[in-house]
Amino acid sequence: MSPNPRTPGRSGLLSLSVDRTSSVPLFRQLHSELRRVILSGDATPGSRLPATRDLAAKLGVSRTSVVAVYEQLLAEGYVQGKVGAGTFVSRDILQPPRELPSSKAAPSRLPSARPLSVARYAGLKPDAGQFAALPFNTGRCSVDGRTLKILRKLTTAQLRAPNALWLGYSDPLGDPRLREALAHYLRASRGVQCDPAQIMVLSGIQQAIDLVLKVLIEPGDAVWIEDPTYPALHAALKAAQADIVPVPVDGQGIVVSAGVAASPMARAVYVTPSHQSPSGVVLSMARRLELLAWARDARSWVIEDDYDSEFRYAGRPLASLQGIDRGERVIYLGTFSKVIFPGLRLGYAVIPYELLDAITAARFLADRHPPGLIESVVTDFIEQGHFDAHIRRMSAQYRGARDYLAGALKTRLGEFLDVSTPDQGMNMLAPLHPGWDDASVARAALERGVVVRPLSAFYVAAPPVSAVVLGFTGYDTITLQAGVDRLVSAFGDIVQQ
Repeated sequence: MSPNPRTPGRSGLLSLSVDRTSSVPLFRQLHSELRRVILSGDATPGSRLPATRDLAAKLGVSRTSVVAVYEQLLAEGYVQGKVGAGTFVSRDILQPPRELPSSKAAPSRLPSARPLSVARYAGLKPDAGQFAALPFNTGRCSVDGRTLKILRKLTTAQLRAPNALWLGYSDPLGDPRLREALAHYLRASRGVQCDPAQIMVLSGIQQAIDLVLKVLIEPGDAVWIEDPTYPALHAALKAAQADIVPVPVDGQGIVVSAGVAASPMARAVYVTPSHQSPSGVVLSMARRLELLAWARDARSWVIEDDYDSEFRYAGRPLASLQGIDRGERVIYLGTFSKVIFPGLRLGYAVIPYELLDAITAARFLADRHPPGLIESVVTDFIEQGHFDAHIRRMSAQYRGARDYLAGALKTRLGEFLDVSTPDQGMNMLAPLHPGWDDASVARAALERGVVVRPLSAFYVAAPPVSAVVLGFTGYDTITLQAGVDRLVSAFGDIVQQ
């Protein structure tokens, strides 16, 4: 028997209520309640809603509010109005099943709970420790008062004179002014061979890696990686279903001959030649030429991640691998996240012309274009000379932090670890003495409120070295001193166990 159209199909409409102590507006509360009882089946299709006057009186709200809610539900298709009869639950609303089918009854007919692509990504959760503002976490930046004042001034100036670039949609490659400024900077400071037309402004190196893998890599394609390597790169390759080929790293960088022996026709290789992540080794000139020769002959691609080369404490920054590439096989990646601060979410790629159209299309489909306002501010920051001055100030500050931390570790923890003072970058590597496990040290340190990264976690196939990676940038001397105290306590905790 069909329900009486003059009464609600079930009791859900009769139990409606609102909470006057809630910060949620009454209109929104009532709208959500009515939508809930309709979608749950507590109000069956064709059943009539209470008259607006009656519902307003019952809830103690204005009739105007109830009328507005009914009109919103009508516009959204949840209800239908009949002149002279009232408002009814739409007959187009499907009723939920009374009981879900048992998975044991007919497993062959039930669809998979989730596709394989979901399973691939579900296990690739970011390390929550990367977000902690604790010494000696990596990737932290310092921004002095002078830089903040300049950025605030430049941002205000942009907002006072709105730019058509950031008021609307723009080029997927990014702001032409910023690409011109980057081309000049990269040619002068990193020896990169590039035209502005080859530069794409991105949210960071991770987005660049994602786009490059989407365009270059088919499931099963072989890709060399340094071993040890950047963990997020390894995760991205797993998600792309690449055939990951770990290639060992020695004192001269990636062992090219080992890569050729393992997979001579690999589609691509990912390298950090100027400052290997995480070992800090610099790729020798002989290895650079060997790598480029292999890429040229195999028609393979070299992904050069130049993530922190601006900060070199002994001499000028090293020239890029891309700068000596004559075969246009190198995709060069850089970022402002390490130079200014990560929250800026701005990086860049120098893309060989052969790949430019495809990667530009992939970028357009991913997030259309970079944030124009941020681009305009950073362009002004570079063009007015503030960027170079900022790098000089930060380099001096980071050098001091490096020296302080290295000295404190040697003095306080020399019996447990060795410390090498790096010539470049934002982290230092401290090998542990025999018998010490870096993962155990990392856990004990975290319990004491200090973040150190176990080097063993960066290895894929090569025998891991027990060491800890410590970031020294983004912390003042007082914070570094407190961090060393906590790390000393962490080693003491392990000794007492």
